[in-house]
Amino acid sequence: MRHLSMVLVLIVLLLPSRSHGAGDPAVAAQFINALGLDLLSTASAPGADALLSPYSIQSALAMTYAGADGDTKREMAAVLHYEGAGGDPHEALNELQAALDRIAADSAKAAATEGASDPFTYVFANRLFGQDGYDFRESFTSFLEQRYRAPMQLMNFKNKPDRARVEINAWVDSQTKHRIRDLIPPGALNSETRLVLVNAIYLKAPWSNAFAVSATLPRPFHIGGRPPFDVPTMRGEIRVGYEKRDDYTVVTVPYLRGRELQLLILIPDALDGLAALEKSVTPELLSSSGRVPQRDALLCLPKLKLEPPVMKLNDALMSLGMKTAFDKPQGSANFDLIAPRQPDDYLRISAVFHKAFMDVDEKGTEAAAATAVGMAKVTSEMPGPIEVKIDRPFLFAIQHRASGACLFLGRVVDPR
Repeated sequence: MRHLSMVLVLIVLLLPSRSHGAGDPAVAAQFINALGLDLLSTASAPGADALLSPYSIQSALAMTYAGADGDTKREMAAVLHYEGAGGDPHEALNELQAALDRIAADSAKAAATEGASDPFTYVFANRLFGQDGYDFRESFTSFLEQRYRAPMQLMNFKNKPDRARVEINAWVDSQTKHRIRDLIPPGALNSETRLVLVNAIYLKAPWSNAFAVSATLPRPFHIGGRPPFDVPTMRGEIRVGYEKRDDYTVVTVPYLRGRELQLLILIPDALDGLAALEKSVTPELLSSSGRVPQRDALLCLPKLKLEPPVMKLNDALMSLGMKTAFDKPQGSANFDLIAPRQPDDYLRISAVFHKAFMDVDEKGTEAAAATAVGMAKVTSEMPGPIEVKIDRPFLFAIQHRASGACLFLGRVVDPR
């Protein structure tokens, strides 16, 4: 099994300052997909491979949002697309998580009955790492423990920040089955760190119908007007979702026998059409694309390995309107619901980092994502089969089919 792994680091520092329905997973899908598209366009280099986990980012920022108030809360709600979502974002995320938990439980029962050697695995874990003795509001910590299953683990950031960093990284490493290592880099935590909120996701999903390894051969992949180059490409006759639309084609490749999760691919008609396609994609389009008609197809899909460099999301989030959360202007950050505000001691977001890795093979996909938020004292059916070639740059997502939520989202420009 090759691997798909992702990393997100969200650092929030507290420095001394001198001056649909509420519980509908489809509601969560809308704001998860919307933020994912925003960050794909603003935080990644145009025309380059990109990979992020909007579900992990939303989970971490939703926990942070639970402690925001005033203008900071309003700005975060707008950037995270909670405004007009039709309900409580925490409830919507809760229901999506419950749906994913049910898929995991059902798959585990089926695997035990069938004796599967490579079963579906899903882990979703949150934890708070807080400074021992710091005045966190009990209402905040209780809320996160109840809604996000995020218990508090007391740490000694004041005297041993690097040891704390190593401990947190070890927890992430364990939760992600050793796919995410060294989440928080040296020097990111210091003696003024007060809180680190961490989200970790691990997903191991076999295809509904595995590709035969013997059928994987070098096949041409096109980028714009350049001559095509050969890449290892899987090939198999399988049941997929398929719909031809104006200027692009939708393909969904199912994981699991129950097809509850899938790889969504949007491939433009034009060899150089990815940029235009990406600009036209909306959260609603992503959701609706997950429910296209099924048909038999002879599918050619490149084996994928993506490892984009670390993304720093500060500027992207601020450009989207989340400014007071970063204490712009100074003194405006309002996370008073996490801890009582003092004249020279209050919370602000300081840095957001994202790191991802993806590897897809004939058996399926393995994925992991981790998010750390650190807080420090501031100072219809068609006939078939047809042949579907994924042989040019495309958008993709790992998607929960029922809600349309994209757990992972990215673009492939050069699969070499």
